[in-house]
Amino acid sequence: MNNIPWLILAGSGGMADILAEVLVESFTAETLKKEVEERIRKHFPSEDIHSLVELVEKIFENKQLVTVYNASLEGTLEFDTIILKALFKACKKQTTNAQAYLDELKLAVAWSRVDIAKSQLFNGEILWKSCDLEDPMTAALINNNPEFVKLFIDNGINMVEYLSYQRLEELYSSVERNSLLNTFLQKKKEERKALQGKEAILPPNGPRIDGSHRSYSLLEVLKVLKDLMGDFCEPVYGELFNPANCRQNELSLKPQELPYRTRKCATPWTDLFIWAVLQSRNEMATYFWEMGGESVSSGLVACRILREMARHQPEAEAATVMKEMAAKFAQLSLDVFNQCYRHSERRAFRLLVRQCPLWGTATCLQLATEADARNFLAHDGVQALLNQIWWGEMDRNTKTWKLCLAFFCPPLIYSKLIKFSNSAEEQRTEKTASDLDSVDGDLLIQRSEISCDSEADVRVTSGYRRPFWMVRWKQFWGAPVTAFFGNVIMYFAFLFLFGYVLIIDLPFENPSRMELILYFWVVTLACEEIRQTFFVSMNIPMRKKVKLYYQDMWNKCDILAILMFVAGVTCRMFHSWFEMGRALLCLDFMVFSFRLVHIFAINKQLGPKIIIVGKMIKDVFFFLFFLGVWLMAYGVATQGLLYHSETRASWIFRRVFYRPYLQIFGQIPLDEIDATRFHSKCLDNLTASSDDELSACTNAYANWLVILLLTIFLLVANILLVNLLIAMFSYTFNKVQENSDIYWKFQRYNLIVEYHQRPALAPPFIILSHIHIFIKRNIRKIPTVKGRLFRIDLSEAVANRLMTWEAVQKENYLVSRNRIKRESNMEQLKRTALKVDSVLTYITDIREHDRRLRVLEKQVDYCTEALKWLADSLLQSDLIKNSRAPPTFTGPSSTKDSKP
Repeated sequence: MNNIPWLILAGSGGMADILAEVLVESFTAETLKKEVEERIRKHFPSEDIHSLVELVEKIFENKQLVTVYNASLEGTLEFDTIILKALFKACKKQTTNAQAYLDELKLAVAWSRVDIAKSQLFNGEILWKSCDLEDPMTAALINNNPEFVKLFIDNGINMVEYLSYQRLEELYSSVERNSLLNTFLQKKKEERKALQGKEAILPPNGPRIDGSHRSYSLLEVLKVLKDLMGDFCEPVYGELFNPANCRQNELSLKPQELPYRTRKCATPWTDLFIWAVLQSRNEMATYFWEMGGESVSSGLVACRILREMARHQPEAEAATVMKEMAAKFAQLSLDVFNQCYRHSERRAFRLLVRQCPLWGTATCLQLATEADARNFLAHDGVQALLNQIWWGEMDRNTKTWKLCLAFFCPPLIYSKLIKFSNSAEEQRTEKTASDLDSVDGDLLIQRSEISCDSEADVRVTSGYRRPFWMVRWKQFWGAPVTAFFGNVIMYFAFLFLFGYVLIIDLPFENPSRMELILYFWVVTLACEEIRQTFFVSMNIPMRKKVKLYYQDMWNKCDILAILMFVAGVTCRMFHSWFEMGRALLCLDFMVFSFRLVHIFAINKQLGPKIIIVGKMIKDVFFFLFFLGVWLMAYGVATQGLLYHSETRASWIFRRVFYRPYLQIFGQIPLDEIDATRFHSKCLDNLTASSDDELSACTNAYANWLVILLLTIFLLVANILLVNLLIAMFSYTFNKVQENSDIYWKFQRYNLIVEYHQRPALAPPFIILSHIHIFIKRNIRKIPTVKGRLFRIDLSEAVANRLMTWEAVQKENYLVSRNRIKRESNMEQLKRTALKVDSVLTYITDIREHDRRLRVLEKQVDYCTEALKWLADSLLQSDLIKNSRAPPTFTGPSSTKDSKP
């Protein structure tokens, strides 16, 4: 015997049944040989009985290595469970050193039997160290065994010591070959090879822990995350490489030049969370999200990454899984933020606008916008913050007519027409209340920050206090709502001036005075677009600024309108191009008018309707495709049947496309279709010099076919296609109307951000704000403070307290969620099933104990008979001279003692 574990299936016949009976009945050494000989002679009469008996005796001597499984007694179990139990029974050692059990643990991990590992290896008898669990932990991560990961973490593995950047690279190098992440990483690695050329040394492709020969560095991971997360934030893992020399790092990366690989990961939970999200591992990513910090921002990042990966996923089923995971993490972020908002409104506000160093200094609001988490942005807490920013220090119930009066008559802001808050008193109160010595303290967002506009002076000297007129002036003109109403009013004035110039005052000779004012107005609009493009975000590259600007569809509309205006004015200055310039300006007026749609998206009633119209326009394009195919087919057929001799391109185009289109609306020219009503005046054998006013002669042959085609065309176009379009419109309307409030709040957020960044004055007076900004930023060197409303860089101490508070609220949310989950019917059924399984296991143990008791009872009976025989023998012999009879047992089993 070589200490090899044995598994015997009782009832399978042959020698297995003999061994099962021998091991179960537990014969004594005296009776074993006799019983075995009888059983072997009965089943194997022609075999070498002596050698078989010796083999059975050897097996009996090592019965601790043998496991007998009887399906009729123990029930049906999975075969891997039976084998693992046999192995654990055979390999059970008397030591508590964990090193002796590593092979069994690795086997349990490979077979995903966490229940066996809990009952056999993690029952408190073995002393596991963190270093003992590192290799099994890596195997559990690669094999996607979240239950084992939780088991190892619960039993003392130190994740900070476990996860180094080198091990993290090994995990990324062990992703599945057919996964989307492996495709991304391989693509980035090939790009780096192409940039480095043959002279550069890449990390070696040695054998990995999963047996593959792939090798990826965190530089590839950094580039993949940058592509998935976008350009709105700094790249994750960017601090590992020298940002000032990033290009050189990309071109000369060598294995010996990677000092970060020996370092431990600063945020192991977050690193593993990203790794799990990139592989779409739902349960494991959720567990790492629960264990990590910055729960709200992490969930939004996962939503952004998964939705972007779903766009690149070619398989529909895998893309659906990614979308479902994205929706799940967006909901988790929303639930945690809701818990935070219910506990402390002002702390929740600071959580939304805090720069997250973990995610490239992005804020939760930015992450929610990029992830298209509309439910998150529609939350009452987010909307409350936006209302606070939108109104500044003005009363939120201020009527619109009061704003208009104050806008046209600024001295009214010093009256009681509009209510303002006392910012100085509130600032002193909030400064006292902002002590964060405990987790339950209150973190305030100062209203003085909200009242500041982007042009406010941040240099406040000690003891200096601005006069009342200046404070009130900034309180009114610094609010985004004032900038919005000012832009709306002036934009209507601009459209009125533009329309007046086009209709009345556009002379053929030199430009008029009103036309010059219009030119200056458009120049101020162009200056504002330049400011939004290059001077809003000062800490990002120029190409990135332009890219972010052009991501907004309305910015593209503004650029188109300005370019068309420039082209129209340029043509208007030349007499030969005057009419073309007028036409361009007329079209440009339509583009400027279309810009009003975006302005009124702030309205709660019009906002959702604007979204519905935008989606219906997309439906119209699909409708026009089907209509265009059918219209062209009918037009060409009728033209060939009626006017086969027509050669004039303008007439052909009119009859092939224009006339069938008008027929849809009921304009049917029977004089040109019906043979009984043909014109007598016509031209045949047309040439290039033919009269353009006369139509070609109509061919009367197969006129019945033309009438039939007309009937079919109108039937399909007016009934089938038009009703299809109506059905598409109805579906779009109902779909958007159900979530109209969410869509409106999402648009409202974008509009508030836009007008928060705008200067207080509207075009054309905005040129004064531009001059003021230039002087303050470039001459007086005064930085802006308005950006702090949507982006706050907290100190390390305050940020740590805020993150601790967020972690506490996350734990409260998880506890409440688990409590609700436990109370659900499904969980009660699961607990009942577990109890039934435990009862079955208990019954199996009772059967085992009963069997052992029966064996013990047989052995006691044997000993009793032997002692009785010995006593009788001694009485009949002359060795002991005693007239008294030996004592007898008169207990409950006395009947057994009386047996012969």
